[in-house]
Amino acid sequence: MTATYPSSYYAASANPQPQRPALHDHITADVCVIGAGYTGLSTALHLAERGFSVVVLEASRIGFGASGRNGGQIVHSYSRDMDFIAQHYGQKTANAMGKMAFEGGQIIRRLVKQYDIQCDLKDGGIFAACNPKQLRELEAKKALWEQHGHQQMEMLDAHQVQEYVGTERYTGALLDHSGGHIHPLNLALGEAAAIESMGGRLFEDSPVIDVQQGNPAVVKTAQGQVTANFVMVAGNAYLNGLLPKLQQKAMPCGTQVITTAPLSPALQRQLLPGDHCVEDCNYLLDYFRLSGDGRLIYGGGVTYGAREPDKVEALIRPKMLKTFPMLKDVKIDYAWTGNFLLTLMRLPQFGRIGDNVYYAQGYSGHGVTSTHLAGELIASAIQGQAERFDVMASLPQYPFPGGRLMRIPYTAMGAFYYDMRDKLGI
Repeated sequence: MTATYPSSYYAASANPQPQRPALHDHITADVCVIGAGYTGLSTALHLAERGFSVVVLEASRIGFGASGRNGGQIVHSYSRDMDFIAQHYGQKTANAMGKMAFEGGQIIRRLVKQYDIQCDLKDGGIFAACNPKQLRELEAKKALWEQHGHQQMEMLDAHQVQEYVGTERYTGALLDHSGGHIHPLNLALGEAAAIESMGGRLFEDSPVIDVQQGNPAVVKTAQGQVTANFVMVAGNAYLNGLLPKLQQKAMPCGTQVITTAPLSPALQRQLLPGDHCVEDCNYLLDYFRLSGDGRLIYGGGVTYGAREPDKVEALIRPKMLKTFPMLKDVKIDYAWTGNFLLTLMRLPQFGRIGDNVYYAQGYSGHGVTSTHLAGELIASAIQGQAERFDVMASLPQYPFPGGRLMRIPYTAMGAFYYDMRDKLGI
């Protein structure tokens, strides 16, 4: 059975692509990558650039999961910033991670330019404050990022932010000139084509059913297998029982996105005059941007435990209208949901299983850039330069309290608490 993409604006506007075959043979490679989302694609591409032979096995389609359904925003750092990392894991670890915190966006831009990936890349991202407390936190974020070498930012007051975002909701903002946005599925498809241009092989409709550790390792699908010196596990929220120990460390969560019908050029300029992407600073944040063909893409909220809501539009449209009431008569053309992977500490989980099985997962909402960094770090580690990978792998990986039964209600209660703090501005 041939897998299809879930209905979304991204799937409807995807660049033409070949249908990759399912794996039906016994083949060999230097590295077998499980999962063709950003983590797997970035890893495979960085390895192919280094001369490794690479096979990528995807259970569904290229970019089927969060990589092809996310908000499309290039946001730096991690879901927890360097001050949190320093407090919990020491300044040395924070400094090492700070040196890598802005690399993912640079990698994306390099790949887009080098391989001529058509993904509507635009520059500029805005963090919008909904109250004075959040604005003070953005000032602290700017100072923190500048300490770690990132200088391409400026603060905006309540009047200035309205020059960039056509709403009166925000107290101020932090403008990051090196942020930006992309068509996420087309980025994934372009990376897949780049891998194939260097001899890498990609197989769709090829869910992995077993990983036999050893040297070499054997990765099995229903109708084929790959014998490889190294394995990279990049299933993230879509591992589907393959490696239960990895799944115990994180929790799939759903996020919802809607996309309007195409807007007039005048209305586009009214909403986002500089064509920047925006996310607010609430714990359950809203994020939005214009698509390449002039639609507003608006997302927000979290559904814990990856329960798919019946009516995404009913959940997100009120959020959109709170920000942009002038859109009350605009038609919504697309609404969808997708899963990302949340960790207890909101930091990504990198590691090895044995000597030659690598994994990276759990970007907790900061996956677009962190996944691309992950590919560089894993490729370097496989090549024998593991220092930076080991920094990430040194972070403790805690399971959610209460096991599978209680992790959803515990996390939902915590989210409710922080959501109420946001609404009260405390």
